[in-house]
Amino acid sequence: MDPVLVLVFSLSCLVLLSLWRQSSERGKLPPGPTPLPLIGNFLQIDLKDISGSLTKFSKVYGPVFTLYLGTKPTVVLHGYEVVKEALVDHGEEFAGRGSLPMAERLNKGLGIIFSNGSGWKETRNFTLMTLRNLGMGKRSIEDCVQEEAQCLVEELRKTKGSPCDPTLILGCAPCNVICSIIFQNRFDYKDQDFLTFMAKINENIRILSSPWLQVCNNFPSLIDYCPGSHHTIRKNVNYLTSFVLKKIKELQESLDDANPRDFIDYYLIKLKQSNHNQESEFSLENLATTVRDLFAAGTETTSTTLRYALLLLPKHPHVTAKVQEEIDQVLGRDRSPCMQDRSRMPYTDATIHEVQRFIDLVPTNLPHAVTCDIKFRDYFIPKGTTVITSLSSVLHDSKEFPNPEVFDPGHFLDKDGNFKKSDYFVPFSTGKRMCAGEGLARMELLTTCRPAGGTARLSRVGSDSSGRWLCPWLELKAFPCQGLAADGGSRCRQLAKVSARENSPRQQEGQTKPGRVSCGWAALTGRESEVPVARLGTSPAFAAEPRHALAPAPAGSGGVRSASGWVGEQAYLTPTPRRESGCTGARGE
Repeated sequence: MDPVLVLVFSLSCLVLLSLWRQSSERGKLPPGPTPLPLIGNFLQIDLKDISGSLTKFSKVYGPVFTLYLGTKPTVVLHGYEVVKEALVDHGEEFAGRGSLPMAERLNKGLGIIFSNGSGWKETRNFTLMTLRNLGMGKRSIEDCVQEEAQCLVEELRKTKGSPCDPTLILGCAPCNVICSIIFQNRFDYKDQDFLTFMAKINENIRILSSPWLQVCNNFPSLIDYCPGSHHTIRKNVNYLTSFVLKKIKELQESLDDANPRDFIDYYLIKLKQSNHNQESEFSLENLATTVRDLFAAGTETTSTTLRYALLLLPKHPHVTAKVQEEIDQVLGRDRSPCMQDRSRMPYTDATIHEVQRFIDLVPTNLPHAVTCDIKFRDYFIPKGTTVITSLSSVLHDSKEFPNPEVFDPGHFLDKDGNFKKSDYFVPFSTGKRMCAGEGLARMELLTTCRPAGGTARLSRVGSDSSGRWLCPWLELKAFPCQGLAADGGSRCRQLAKVSARENSPRQQEGQTKPGRVSCGWAALTGRESEVPVARLGTSPAFAAEPRHALAPAPAGSGGVRSASGWVGEQAYLTPTPRRESGCTGARGE
């Protein structure tokens, strides 16, 4: 038989099979747009604005609807009421982790993020209990966070007025806090092993959030048979696992069952106690995977939030001034904030909450799955169905947050200026699968607000009479790109590009070439038409002078260096001098 006929016949059978399956399933599931054979609704989704696409679908089909991402149905929940009803009121039924084939191949059902069933419950409960034992939400961990915040200040001071890219520093600080909890030691910010470890984590998060991995997760055969960046993830995971296992071996040699020092010690003790239990989920492989999960979830998310804060505060100087005034009144000039100060700093607390709400770090949450057949809002959802919950629709609900696209700490303040809690504040998700490190993240963000806004004044750089934040010949545009399966330590968030105008003064002088700078995954952008970012993907353009307004970088210090370098006038960071503290080497050594 002609091979071409065989191929055509096979494809025809696949298409007919796909149509039959979709038609039989759609009668039971919530309504949704008509899918195409094999590829589903991919062509109907704007990959540059997935949350926007979900909003449009919800206006047509209601808050519960079905999309086909490939051949499998995915139920989407859009809006506060339906998200709360599913994740909180029916928390047990919606507590499963949705299918992510790449993560399943890497983690093999282990760890805390991508696991399911009794293994997930046992690992999560142990993790939460151990973090509490180690002081999460208590003074012991807070001291560690404050020490790391002071080290961050010391690193900023080392710039001595030279151009500063704070991305690496802001990444090292939260990663070192996790290191202190997991390994009981911190690393110097110049430690090459530490920097490589962080780089591997960040690269994996970037790749996992890429459009290519979204395609791979919906067509799993591509993972095994196609070349691509997903193979880099495997290599990075092997490196991270080797790094963690090496640390585990070092800690095993000095383990004292009566005096556990860190997360690994607690786990090793539990492992000894569970050796006789054949059904126990505790193993060295599960420990290494859990540690990787904790780093992935607790490092990039916090550092990205801090970078966004450094973009938003100079963009809104009236907010910065109020935060600075409150910090000075409550803390004075030298003391670092602690969690007990939060109630006395309502505006600062509201600003931190507003940063998290506004940036919408994980807009579509990690995918959930139903653990059993369930009838939800008159719709039948079979066991194992993937469920996407739109956190963006909750964080930007206009009923709770008037003008949700505007950055305004007043969203979290009552008429008397006191902090106002909101059930719509769900950047850490909600329900059974909410972030296990929420308490630690809140502590880090509050404690770091002093180094970010208290040691140096932040202001606009190079603004002209029209109020542009960047050099007047630069024009920035934001292009949202929110991933359907962005994980808890990542954000397939926004892409941006910078177009240098043809009449650029520097271009006329022959110092730069007109063109476009693409940012990649980690672009730091805002929601306004002109966003305060100078080095896309890495750092905000901000300058700081001790306790007074700012000026742009000195003339001749450089303009557009390269596609990955500074764009526009370089900014300088000069922290206010503070007392020295030993922030090098490893704690406990």
